[in-house]
Amino acid sequence: MNDSHIWKKTKFYSALERNNLELPNKAVFVGDDAFPLATYLMKPYSRHEGLEHKQKIFNYRLSRARRIVENAFGIMASRFRVYRKPISVSLDKTDSIIKATCALHNWLRTNLIYMNTPELVDGEDFSSGTIRNGSWRSIPTAGVDELMTPLSSNNYSRNAKDLRDRYADYFVGPGKVSWQDRMIA
Repeated sequence: MNDSHIWKKTKFYSALERNNLELPNKAVFVGDDAFPLATYLMKPYSRHEGLEHKQKIFNYRLSRARRIVENAFGIMASRFRVYRKPISVSLDKTDSIIKATCALHNWLRTNLIYMNTPELVDGEDFSSGTIRNGSWRSIPTAGVDELMTPLSSNNYSRNAKDLRDRYADYFVGPGKVSWQDRMIA
């Protein structure tokens, strides 16, 4: 089975499709090219097309949001080896492992100053338009990268495309930030 077929068989996917997760109004998940565009899941505009300025800005802002999530998971993997490879226990035990490591992580952040260095997470230099990788990215992952294969789907609804376009318009309009043009140059 390919990843796209597996994704569509999950309870999470079904709940998203049926709008049963009680998410905040207008909430979306951020994804990369591996995921299909949907009204609940934004992905970048294809780089194979000639992108307009607003599409480049959208891709930058989406990748910026994704980096926050990657930093969170990367920090957890750098602190807890269990995340450096596929977890091969039951779903109930996996759930307990995740909750325990989150609680430990929060305790460490609160009580140990040296665990909160700025170098740990990715950073941006807005004046030069460069991105610095966080130190967590140098930790070996032992097989996790092999699990990340693209779902490659371009079958998305008109509503999902329109929503992504509205976000793109917002990011170059009322939601514009002063440094974003330098970051796509």
